Amino acid sequence: MNKLIKQFALSSLFVSLTTISASSFAGSEKADEHNHQQQETHNEQQSEEQGTALSSAQLSLANVKVSTLSPKVIDYTIYAPAEIKANDYTSYLVSPRVDSIVLKRHVTLGDHVEKDQPLVTLFSESVAQAQASFQVAQAEWQRVQKLGRKTVGDKRYIEAKTDYQADLGRLLAFGLSENAIKDLKVNSNNLGQYTLNAKATGAVLSDNFRQGQRLNAGDTLIELANEHTLWVEARLAPTMQLNLPVGSEAEVVVANKTYKARVIQKAHTIDPQTRTRTVRLLVENDDHQLHSGLFADVYFLFKSDKAVLAVPEAALMRSSDGDWQVFIEHEGKFQGVEVELGQQFGTHTQKWREITGIPAGSKVVTQGAFYVAAEIAKSGFDVHNH
Repeated sequence: MNKLIKQFALSSLFVSLTTISASSFAGSEKADEHNHQQQETHNEQQSEEQGTALSSAQLSLANVKVSTLSPKVIDYTIYAPAEIKANDYTSYLVSPRVDSIVLKRHVTLGDHVEKDQPLVTLFSESVAQAQASFQVAQAEWQRVQKLGRKTVGDKRYIEAKTDYQADLGRLLAFGLSENAIKDLKVNSNNLGQYTLNAKATGAVLSDNFRQGQRLNAGDTLIELANEHTLWVEARLAPTMQLNLPVGSEAEVVVANKTYKARVIQKAHTIDPQTRTRTVRLLVENDDHQLHSGLFADVYFLFKSDKAVLAVPEAALMRSSDGDWQVFIEHEGKFQGVEVELGQQFGTHTQKWREITGIPAGSKVVTQGAFYVAAEIAKSGFDVHNH
């Protein structure tokens, strides 16, 4: 009996010691976890309080720029390759209106010509016949006018007038100038010769002919264009859906020089060879630096639908764990803060990126972020903050 009592007492003591030991271990584990959380909080607070200070001399030397982040509507562009073309509405093709032979050229490729300036002299048998007929009709019309309608009668008067007007119209249709027709009154030599003159001021874009060459009516001799305004034909992918109403603004870049342009026409069909859609723009060329045939880059101008928080892409850096971050300045100290990236905006000179994760009003390093990251790394602190 005494032996049983002693065994029961020993068992109770063992259970009590085991319970106390387990309770002590659980309490210790909770205490360690609490201490770890406090340490993490302390480290974060210490990091926030310390940051990395950079002097004004350092910032100036590294050309670091800090800007206050605020919501704004962002200007951005959409790119398209393009080609400069002559403005067909201010240019024309010079061609004979009757079979002819080239006698003499008066201009060459690239020449700038003024209105009524001689371009090329031609010879045509049909023109010779028309000139001779005109001289006869003109002489008859002058004689009838002197005699008077009552003297010659209505029939002869009307016939003479009609023949004169018909022959005059034929010479004008052949391309003879009014001055050249007037010269026929006093000069009967060189019948069949006639000169085509410039109808407007412009530049000679092409002159594919030789002296002595026989031409058919309608063959192109000279392409003449007024280059004060030119067309820019931009090529867009057929799947690209852009709202480009007539009058939309764009920038045309040729040889690192930028020109303002505006949309004037849009094609509704796809080019069967290039499989692209053409958008035609008009560009001013007052300094005559642009010429037909030049390749160009077109940037159509747009604005974001709403105000967004955005930074230059140069402000974005990768953190040590691969996330995107920006650097925030507070009271002269810099620290990395991770952000989420949104829509991309950009022009041909600047790229922007919408970001979330920091409030408006934050002072963000928008230039020189690489230098700031290097200085933070040198200071021994983690360059990003979760």
